[in-house]
Amino acid sequence: MSRVPLPYGPKVLELFRNPKNAGAMEDATVSATAGSPICGDVIAIYLKIGEGDVIERATFESYGCAANIATASILTEMVKGKTLREAWEITWRDIAEELGGLPSIKFHCGTLAVGALRRAIRAYYEKRGKPPWLPEEATLEEKQALEAERMGEILSRRIGGGDVERSPR
Repeated sequence: MSRVPLPYGPKVLELFRNPKNAGAMEDATVSATAGSPICGDVIAIYLKIGEGDVIERATFESYGCAANIATASILTEMVKGKTLREAWEITWRDIAEELGGLPSIKFHCGTLAVGALRRAIRAYYEKRGKPPWLPEEATLEEKQALEAERMGEILSRRIGGGDVERSPR
């Protein structure tokens, strides 16, 4: 069986090789993660929020493929200097466009990045009171992050607790 390489554009490959804003942020105001147990990708987003709810700095940690690293990297660049409300409006499509496109099989990487960002924004406002523009209900990206966490918890309980289904011999 042969593997065909994915058609990543030059910007995705550049950010994979030389990611911007990579690493944890020790003095972050807020952080959040999103992951997918299906592919194993995980993104953690760290935000430093200043006066007027403006994002002064953004960094990320990633465990995943080239697209996962590139989407998290470009997202940290896209949110700098934006208010949290402006950052909330960023979609996975915006990320894909900023990267010059993504293979369709990698769209979920943009969704994970947006999910982590939105979870961080929601966490920030949990301590300060929800603004009127923040939706009551979780967005699709947030729901996907929650589903991924639940699946991960179930899998780890089964593996850790010995509750693994075995096929008959």
